[in-house]
Amino acid sequence: MAATKLLLADLASNLKQVPAKYIQPISDRPNLADVEISELSSIPLIDLEGLDGPRRSEIINQIAQACELHGFFQVKNHGVPEEMINGILRLAREFFRLPESQRLENYSDDPAKTTRLSTSFNVKTEKFSNWRDFLRLHCYPVQDYIHEWPTNPPFFREDVAEYCSRIRGLVLKLVEAISESLGLGGDYINKVLGKHGQHMAFNYYPPCPEPELTYGLPGHTDPNLITVLLQDDVPGLQVLRNGKWVAVNPIPNTFIINIGDQMQVISNDKYKSVVHRAVVNSERERISIPTFYCPSLDAVIGPAHRPSVYRNFSYGEYYSKFWSRSSLTAQACLDMFKA
Repeated sequence: MAATKLLLADLASNLKQVPAKYIQPISDRPNLADVEISELSSIPLIDLEGLDGPRRSEIINQIAQACELHGFFQVKNHGVPEEMINGILRLAREFFRLPESQRLENYSDDPAKTTRLSTSFNVKTEKFSNWRDFLRLHCYPVQDYIHEWPTNPPFFREDVAEYCSRIRGLVLKLVEAISESLGLGGDYINKVLGKHGQHMAFNYYPPCPEPELTYGLPGHTDPNLITVLLQDDVPGLQVLRNGKWVAVNPIPNTFIINIGDQMQVISNDKYKSVVHRAVVNSERERISIPTFYCPSLDAVIGPAHRPSVYRNFSYGEYYSKFWSRSSLTAQACLDMFKA
């Protein structure tokens, strides 16, 4: 099938029904009526004001509890200006509204490419497609990748580079705090990451005529160390807690932080990489912008404490296995690395 037929955004507006390749098996569908939406079930919101000052121990304790009990938390007073947040969301919308021919200049279905526009999860291997298009960028060190990025919309490269730098600053503060919370010293995890890696994605979820039949992304954990998610004002993120799906509704000017598989390994299962998913709706498009902070491919990852639940491995080996699976819902990648 030609690449032009693979992009969902250019098909979705004319569809009255979900095409067969997007329809999940009955047993795997979202079952949206059973999702918990009570505010009481929301994930913790942590105020980072004072993390480098008098509230440091208090905030680190809050982060530790959130990582151990939830695997997810939200942050405010994070140091990223509101105008930058609004700007990057606006830029994402502008990109996905470009003429198809301009967007397709960035198309690839090869997961190894460091800058690529694609759709679903892995169009080469999956049986069922996801209701999503995405632009994925490697972005650290910025100078190694910025020349690959789109040049449209105007100032895309400059604005994304500045955003990536701000998010990296936030991540490094959070990683230091998490490292301290595990009793490892503030720089332990930072050193484990080798030369570091950072990727990001612009996810576009078009309105869907039958949202109960498909997913934006099905339940999965993230393969990286830590994810910083920015979402617009359209709900869609859901987290699995105690066997129930919980909606994480957007709060303006906050980021959602979730623990990835590498943090679960380093913490020796103390902090869990939690299953989450993205659902779609029939009325509004949704934009989400996750930043995935990772070890460099040659970094060796293993538990910091003994006895070890996992064997040591290179992040490159893990990343390759993650992307070669038949789907996001295939066997959990972490299970392949048990000691």
